[in-house]
Amino acid sequence: MPDNTIPTKPLPLILGPLDEDDIRSWTDHYFLRTKAAVERFGDCRVTYAFFMRRPVISAPRLALEWLEEMGRRRGTAFEIDLRYEEGKWVGAGEPMFYITGPLRHLVDLETLLLQKLGPPCVAAYNAYTMCADLPSVAFLAMDARHCAGTEMAASMAYAASVGSARAKRKVGAKGFVGNATEATAHYFGQDSGLGTMPHAFIGYAGSTLRAAEMFDESFPNEPMTVLVDYFAREVTDALTCCRRFPRRAAKGDLAIRLDTPGGRFVEGLDPPGSYAVLERHAPQAVRGYRSETELRYLVGPGVSAAAVWHLRDALNREGFDKVKIVASSGFSPAKCKLMSEANAPIDVVGTGSYLPGDWSETYATADIVAYDGVQRVKVGREFLLRK
Repeated sequence: MPDNTIPTKPLPLILGPLDEDDIRSWTDHYFLRTKAAVERFGDCRVTYAFFMRRPVISAPRLALEWLEEMGRRRGTAFEIDLRYEEGKWVGAGEPMFYITGPLRHLVDLETLLLQKLGPPCVAAYNAYTMCADLPSVAFLAMDARHCAGTEMAASMAYAASVGSARAKRKVGAKGFVGNATEATAHYFGQDSGLGTMPHAFIGYAGSTLRAAEMFDESFPNEPMTVLVDYFAREVTDALTCCRRFPRRAAKGDLAIRLDTPGGRFVEGLDPPGSYAVLERHAPQAVRGYRSETELRYLVGPGVSAAAVWHLRDALNREGFDKVKIVASSGFSPAKCKLMSEANAPIDVVGTGSYLPGDWSETYATADIVAYDGVQRVKVGREFLLRK
């Protein structure tokens, strides 16, 4: 199990682009014009302040490693004044770091630098809140297939590790213990990706039990997590697999994954039944909901708090109390908070929902705050001046 530090293993490669032609192609054109004018009329040494308009968790490593590599390639060096170390909480509008260097070498890097800063900081914030709200639950980062390309997938894995490490430090949370892909597993102290079994495997096998048997034969020495919602028999198939593999069940080497779609209830539940389940286990949660969305997380269709309690009750009744429950399907920060309020008996959450939901929140911004050592910034941004 990873500890609460972020691995310092170097990236397999600095996330690009690094080629000058590519940088020119992907940089805002007005920065290119500024660069050309500076090269004509004379360079100056400037200081940039980088900030965001909402609270975040500082996750600057990818951006700063790229910047340092660009400095090496251009035969220059940038002075970096990091005001918030990786994993620290940063308030809205607070400069996260200052960068000082030649304007001609910085101005055309701003576009790409901002792209590498904002999204990881927001994702780290979301990952932190999820882990802190469910400190006894282990998380798996299953977001890769939801990312817009491999560079985003790498930055989101990094972000999850940063947010997780903060939750481990602050509240002793289990946090993120792994992710879906080998390329970024090192962020979580792993050598390879982790996962359960997809619906495609259940469909291929023809039954949930047969899929479990195939998994057991193929990977006899690995823990097994069985996906049970394919045939809408979550409880029946879960118990069938537990009976088929009693040794795994007794050793805690067997887990059941709930991924019921939001269009139906888990087997054996309906609205009245869901209310009854939570009335037994967490009556305070139902009485404290504040919106229809929150109510749905508690007693609605799909993977609700009631559904998790319902499955836990069924497993315990048959003596399978060591069988773990893996929950997935829409586990956002808001859903994790409601699961916490309902004391839902979840052992592992598989999630991609720490990804920023509102992309406009990820916009990082930079302003020059000094030219050749003289403080100067546009009116209204004086709060960025270095103190």
